[in-house]
Amino acid sequence: MNAAGETPLGLILAGGKSSRMGRDKAWLSFFGQPMFTRVASVVRNVVGELFVSGRDPTPFGVEAPWLPDVLSDQGPAGGVLTVLEATGRSCLTVSCDLPFLDEPTLERLVAAWRARPDGALMTAYRIIDTGYVESLVAVYDPAGAPILRRCLALGQRRLSAIFPEELRCHVDYDKSDRNVARAFFNVNSPPDLTLARGMEAGA
Repeated sequence: MNAAGETPLGLILAGGKSSRMGRDKAWLSFFGQPMFTRVASVVRNVVGELFVSGRDPTPFGVEAPWLPDVLSDQGPAGGVLTVLEATGRSCLTVSCDLPFLDEPTLERLVAAWRARPDGALMTAYRIIDTGYVESLVAVYDPAGAPILRRCLALGQRRLSAIFPEELRCHVDYDKSDRNVARAFFNVNSPPDLTLARGMEAGA
């Protein structure tokens, strides 16, 4: 169990190709700013220190170190591995396509990470009724880097499979918790964008 005041660094995953969207989704504007910029601000407000995986954040007006993946074409797992190996620090990992992500949702996750049991290498939200794990809003610990590297070498890229239940600490929620469910709404495709615009207008 960690000391109460320990804080992970923040990691924004921004190396995706936006193939389903057909254009760079990181630049989509929500609440008056690019989605990437908004997500980076929320994460930084919670943890302070910020890294970016996969792209230079400077064009978004975000000052943060960025790291190209040590293993190419490995998706989010490759970005997590890169930062864990480069820093040796636990990282609060968030994808860049979450326009409604909020600070209370991340603060609750970090609090659970601080109280995680020994042996937990991934701390994440989990939907109670389905068991679905929100692996792209999660805290990963550096002791998991060798497991990540080994699984990627075997072709396993799904983070919730790389870190099975016995290696996780869960924050359980159900979809009636609309604030948390909204925070995890990601914009991957034009239909997602249409829904998100409606949600933004009703905010």
